[in-house]
Order: sequence, then structure tokens, then C-alpha cells
Amino acid sequence: MFAPHETPALSRGHIDVAGHRRTDDAWLRKAWADPETRVLVLQGGDPGSYGWQAMLARQSQALVTTAPGGDGTSRPRLLLVGPGDAPEGDRYLLGTDADGLSYFAVRAAGDDPFADLPGAADAEPASLREVGALLDARDSGLLTHAVAVANWNAAHRFCPMCGAPTRPEAAGHLRICTEDGTEHYPRMDPAVIMLVHRETDGVEQCLLGHNPRWPGGRYSVLAGFVEPGESLEQAVVREVAEETGVRVCDPVYLGSQPWPFPRSLMLGYTARATGTAERTDDEISEVRWLSRDELYAAAESGEILLPGSVSIARKIIEHWYGGPLPGEW
Repeated sequence: MFAPHETPALSRGHIDVAGHRRTDDAWLRKAWADPETRVLVLQGGDPGSYGWQAMLARQSQALVTTAPGGDGTSRPRLLLVGPGDAPEGDRYLLGTDADGLSYFAVRAAGDDPFADLPGAADAEPASLREVGALLDARDSGLLTHAVAVANWNAAHRFCPMCGAPTRPEAAGHLRICTEDGTEHYPRMDPAVIMLVHRETDGVEQCLLGHNPRWPGGRYSVLAGFVEPGESLEQAVVREVAEETGVRVCDPVYLGSQPWPFPRSLMLGYTARATGTAERTDDEISEVRWLSRDELYAAAESGEILLPGSVSIARKIIEHWYGGPLPGEW
């Protein structure tokens, strides 16, 4: 399991999601009327499936400012506004904190919904992928929740059963078919992400792969979606075999992270290589077995670029390595 300090960046949120308040219309009206309530404004975002390059250009953005930290350094903070300053748009309840403060998100329409927000002149738009690892736990959790629920709502405006329009309910966490009344709740796509390791001549090695669609030098652990009727452990074994021709056993669960790009839940594992298997997928064009010393040297020199600190892939690699590694995408 991950140690507490290894918790993935987008899994650190601690705001109470207050699910029991989502259908309490009187409470929602009161919370929205409270000037102390904080609102996160989202701009844009394309909830469809797309490659990593398009994904970077289509992500939802929020305004981020810089605030001094307790150690004398500065760190990004979300720019949150009061309900009276929030633009029109789809509204989602994000939860409440220990002091009873309520948090909402608004996915605003228009080309520049940030223009008239108080404090916008001193802030910059940024995506969750850009700043998720830099925000504190509260802000990272708020933005992760907001992006995930906004993506789901944007992609489910029509009933998958009959094609009729759906309407939002439960403060953005439920959509109801306007034709037959069926209820549709947010869905996540489970995906396993795993570091394969082995021992050769008494030296531990890990397996990293390069996808041909990535720029040269980028390497990461393996990952893939869980198929219908499949357990997480079965998915680990299948995906590694399909992508690399390596047979593995003993999958060990480490932890999970939401990955709303657009709607995944990443479940992290390690697995031990035991031999060869039939390779049936060309998603990985290059693989490298690296000892801990070789991994550090390659990352330090820039020979390989490791996943960014916002991803669970980075945490899995550093968990196996035993500490921080240099460089990232």
C-alpha cells in the first residue's frame, strides 16, 4: 500500500461531499444565498474521448492565483468567488468543510466567463492536470470533483436508453430522462495501472514502456481499462501480457486516484514478472527493464522522461524506487 506521504495528488481531497444535501432543495437555496459560500468557476472542457495531445487543449480550466505558504514560499490557490459574483451555468454542489462552509462549482457558458470575476486580473486559467499536484489538498479535491462531475454532465445530456433529453437533479449528481423518468448517475471507467518488476542476477528491475504516440523519451508504467466480467487482478495480468508479452503474477494493490480526463478511476498495482506470454497489442512500441540505479541515472540525464507528479503513475514508480526521482513530462 502507498505510505501516507505517497498519496496520489488527486486523491488528497478532504472536503465532505455532503451527499445527503444534494436533494435538500431548501438547504441548497440557503447555501447558495449565503455570501460566505465559495464557488469554483469552470471554463470549457470537452468530455469526449481523445488522445493526450487533444486532451491537453480541451481540458476544463479554473482561475488560479498565487498565495504565500507557511514556509515562506508561494503556491497556487484556486480563485473562489461568492454566489453573487458567479456567472450563469450548470451548478454542482461540491460539499462542505469542517467549519460549515459550502462549496459549489459552476460550469460557465460563454467565451470568457472569467472576465468579470473579482480578482481575475491577478489570476491565470489553469487545468487540473497542470496544477493538481501543486494545489493544497482542499483545492485539489475541489477541482478534481468539479471537473469530474462537469465532464459527466456534459457527456450525458441524452438518455442512453431512449435518446430523449435528460435534466440535472441532485445538485448535478443525477440526470433524469425527461421521457421515461429513468435515473442516471455519474459513471467512472475503472482502469488498472501497474508496475511490473522482476529480479535478475540478484538485481531488482522494473519495466517501463513507451507509447509510439508520445514524444521521444517518455516512459511510464503500463495501464489499461478493465473489461466486462473481469476482476482488477485479471485485468492486470491480461493487460501486461497483451501490451508487452510478459506473464505476471501476484498483483498487489497500492491505491487509487480519480483521473477525470475524461472519466477514469485509476487503480494502482505492482505485479511480478514470471515469464513470457502472447503479445497481442501494439500500444507499447518500446520497453525497458531498469534497475533502481539505472532508473535514477536515466531520469537524471533526461534519457527518459517520467510521468508528471499529478499522475498516480509517478507515485507507483517512486514507490518501487523508494524515493523521489528527477525530471518529469
